[in-house]
Amino acid sequence: MYKPRWFVISQTVGEECTRPQLPAWNADHALAALDIERIAFTDTDGNCQGYAKKRQIAINPVAQLPHKTLFHEAAHVILGHTSEADFTDTERTPKNLREVEAEAVALLCCEALDLEGADYCRGYIQNWDTDHGSTSCTALSSAARRCLSDGTSPRWKSGCMVRACCNADS
Repeated sequence: MYKPRWFVISQTVGEECTRPQLPAWNADHALAALDIERIAFTDTDGNCQGYAKKRQIAINPVAQLPHKTLFHEAAHVILGHTSEADFTDTERTPKNLREVEAEAVALLCCEALDLEGADYCRGYIQNWDTDHGSTSCTALSSAARRCLSDGTSPRWKSGCMVRACCNADS
């Protein structure tokens, strides 16, 4: 018996799906320049799009927007969120702020490369931004520039992506 929003394995058979390449940007080169290693995704939570630990990131093979998730997880590494657990004598950045910061970097990167995902980023940021704007746009802009570190994005101009992030409600 078929149920709404359920599918059977026979409905998953078809041609192999090839993921589109990111325009004018190479994830492998950027991750190498940032000294971030991509590892296999092993989380069993079907809602988890990806995760970061130390200097490693993992992206769910069925992530809705894998490029956005890559930017988000790389941002966690660049912004030092993954190294905070190594230092027991310092305060940790609150989870809501870590998520806002990482997703704001993903937003900036998606906008800079004209990739789908900015609308999802804005919703995610608004959901997690319980402190209403306590994030430093300068730090986020810098982290996004590092994600785009190979410099192949012609649209990146100083300040233009910062406005895209800081005006998330527009």
